[in-house]
Amino acid sequence: MEIRQLKYFMEVAKREHITEAAEELHVAQSAVSRQIGNLEAELGVDLFVRQGRRVRLTPVGRVFLESSKKSLQMLENATQEVQEYLHPHRGTIRITYPISMAAYTLPTAISSFRQTYPDANFHLKQNVYYDVLEEVMSGEFNMGLLAPVPEDHDQVYGHVLFTENVIALLPQDHALAGEPYVTLHQLREESFILLPEGMHFRELVIEACRKQGFEPKTAFEGDDVDALKGLVSAGLGIALIPEVTLVDTTPRYTVKKKIRNPDVTRTVGLITPKERELLPTERIFFDFLHDFFSSF
Repeated sequence: MEIRQLKYFMEVAKREHITEAAEELHVAQSAVSRQIGNLEAELGVDLFVRQGRRVRLTPVGRVFLESSKKSLQMLENATQEVQEYLHPHRGTIRITYPISMAAYTLPTAISSFRQTYPDANFHLKQNVYYDVLEEVMSGEFNMGLLAPVPEDHDQVYGHVLFTENVIALLPQDHALAGEPYVTLHQLREESFILLPEGMHFRELVIEACRKQGFEPKTAFEGDDVDALKGLVSAGLGIALIPEVTLVDTTPRYTVKKKIRNPDVTRTVGLITPKERELLPTERIFFDFLHDFFSSF
């Protein structure tokens, strides 16, 4: 079995079309067909079902695809690890993160890191909370930036970097706009603007309200934190958002208020896999983040 065969197999599985896979791989269609045939002959099973011009994975083909992804990822990691041991300050840091970290937290850290390690490279991927977890567990990434940091997870370690406040963003003409702070109990009759279902921060907001004895009334939903800000600015309701997303500016026609009695907070930090070691350059960035956020 050759690495080339696995790459051809994965491209065909992705596109479900041998000709399209060959075009993407910049090789002849006959070469792809031959290598797939050789692979099936070596394994003694059919990996694809032919349906006209298209192909579909067989059940065993789907199993083999998952194993192939892991095998090639392990090989890629091994190759990268050798290079990074030789040149640890020039390696690639691969990190996945949710959108709430995109505006301030991660860019600020990367900017500071590159002042010391200007030759380091970054491969970044933005995703939702649960997909960040999945990407680290599956081996696609070795580090994920998350909030809140999962505790006692069976497949990843959680490393808390700092704890941040969740604050209330209100329209500037709101009755509580002049108060020094607000309580969740004061907001129990308000129209809330929330992230969509399935987003972890939405669950955090709803759970915080439930602990104060009420279910938040959902007026609108926004796809991301910036959308929440815009809807509040338009006077369509109030929103609870991470304080770090308002570090630079407060949206027009809004006021931000700290939440007290009790405070609403969340942990922010890294997740790393329990079954894999960080690559050398990733380890340098990991240690840097702990030092960088120690003053937060």
